[in-house]
Amino acid sequence: MQIKRFPMPARLLAGICAIAVASAAPKVAQAETLADALVGAYTHSGLLQQNRALLRAADEDVATAVATLKPVLSWSASLTQNFGQLRTTASRTSIDNDDLTAAINLASSLVLYDFGSRQFRIEAAKESVLATREALIGIEQQVLLRAVGAYMGVLEASEFVALRQNNVRLLTEEQRAATDRFEVGEVTRTDVALAQAQLAQARSGLAAAQGDLISATEEYRNVVGRAPGRLRQPPGLPKIDRDVNAAKALALRIHPSMRAAQHQVAAADLLAEATEADMKPTISLTGRLTVTENLNANEFNRGGSVGIEAGQTIYQGGSLSATARQAKARADAQRGNLHVTRHNVQQDVGNAYATLSTVQAQLAASERQVRAARIAFRGIREEATLGARTTLDVLDAEQALLDAQSLQVSARAAAYVAAYSILSATGRLTAKDLRLPVQIYDPKEYYNLVKDSPAKKSKEGKKLDRVLRALQKD
Repeated sequence: MQIKRFPMPARLLAGICAIAVASAAPKVAQAETLADALVGAYTHSGLLQQNRALLRAADEDVATAVATLKPVLSWSASLTQNFGQLRTTASRTSIDNDDLTAAINLASSLVLYDFGSRQFRIEAAKESVLATREALIGIEQQVLLRAVGAYMGVLEASEFVALRQNNVRLLTEEQRAATDRFEVGEVTRTDVALAQAQLAQARSGLAAAQGDLISATEEYRNVVGRAPGRLRQPPGLPKIDRDVNAAKALALRIHPSMRAAQHQVAAADLLAEATEADMKPTISLTGRLTVTENLNANEFNRGGSVGIEAGQTIYQGGSLSATARQAKARADAQRGNLHVTRHNVQQDVGNAYATLSTVQAQLAASERQVRAARIAFRGIREEATLGARTTLDVLDAEQALLDAQSLQVSARAAAYVAAYSILSATGRLTAKDLRLPVQIYDPKEYYNLVKDSPAKKSKEGKKLDRVLRALQKD
């Protein structure tokens, strides 16, 4: 079937021009920036709060290990009622043996020397704390990278909705124009049905885009802690190294996964040393005070003792040897984990650079595609006014322009996520590195309060209780 050529109606031409101008016009500056979203994610994240609490729990492991080198002081008290009768051969009489006895014991002990077993465990706990700190930095990077994805996701979905709305408006005009021309016999019913089908498809696409925007908004709310306002396009990509090999070398030095794995190896080695020392003697200082008084008679016993004890487990069914071998095997496992982590970090850096290179190429191509599609659209629009093109030709060109703009929007969003992924892969996506205007969580503050294992009633212990109350979450 040959499609008839006819001039473009003024109403439809005006609508197309308005859409083209709106698509080409620069975005108005918005209120909320990417930095605002990152700040919100850092302060809102329950995942960060959870892992900060886990870090504080690891800090307490140091306090528990330090306590094993301090004196142990304990007391016990008893009140005993004895009853009965006593009869001897000499007296041939029965004597009541009823009395009430009270006793109080105070005991203390202090390990003087254990061949370093407890000190090894203290150092191992410190290494575990350092590993947990690095794990917290890794969680921080995950939270901030997810915030970048959520921010760009809302921007991308919003632009898709705007493009789809423009498409629906244009096809609505086309459908009306096709109906009007059909009534005067300029086009066939096929042209009207085609316009109706294109409009229905456009409305379906708009509904899908609006659904994607709702999903992106919920993701943003989950990550940042609030609904997105009007979002501003980020001004430019973050500064990253151009040399991928230099970036890999940097990641091996500073990435939190690498540092955590290194501290885990050190902790496992120290625990292996501790298990070896457990099989050697232990020397302790002991002391005891005892007060016993018979409440039914004027009798008492008061005394004490001080001594040095030494002891060693000679045989325990092979349990100590098995524990030592197990500790060495775990140390070997941590070295294997370090090897795996090293290669994973290098691969993540390489993948991030490859992704950024790909999306940048796609972005450049989509920009050229948009320019070419816009020129084609304008040319076909002019030809349509002269009757050399049909409305369908104009709509096809406009649809090609919208498709090119959609690709450009997706590539731009992907480029930002890829660039920040490189920062994450190299260990530089933190609130401190990004210079976010937030109060940076100091992992050393709590550790410094508990590292010497303060008693609950001491000055340091009371200060620690106040800190814990401030940190407690509902």
